[in-house]
Amino acid sequence: MYWKFHRFHELDPKTLYEIIKLRVNVFIIEQNCFYHELDDKDYYATHMCGYDGEKRLVAYLRILDPGISFDEVSIGRVVVAPEVRGDGIGRKLMLKALEYAKEAYDSPVIRISAQAYLQDFYESVGFVPASEIYLEDDIPHMDMLFEKFDV
Repeated sequence: MYWKFHRFHELDPKTLYEIIKLRVNVFIIEQNCFYHELDDKDYYATHMCGYDGEKRLVAYLRILDPGISFDEVSIGRVVVAPEVRGDGIGRKLMLKALEYAKEAYDSPVIRISAQAYLQDFYESVGFVPASEIYLEDDIPHMDMLFEKFDV
């Protein structure tokens, strides 16, 4: 795996297409969830792309500037391609994102809106629940906070 970080204006058309394709394939097609994928928040994000040895985009997330989704820095659109799930890539993706956020932002806290069924996964990388479960796009979610930067 190798990782690349891009601000929106640095994304070339091919990379942007691959990002949108992966997000749509998982969040809209696989999860059967119809929502506004293109929400204008991408302009204010660092896009983290994970590539396998064949240079295929297989993992992605976006790190949003404070004030875009939450008052704090936030991480969203966390996605791993179906064909590589179970290989620990999601964990590597999140740990690398936390490392990046520690260096890039002067913020002691990161907030996420996590799909509730992934609570244990996010707790395993240091997040703690910060809300009750609520529906977002008809999928149970919960806010979670990361407040320790010893990654």
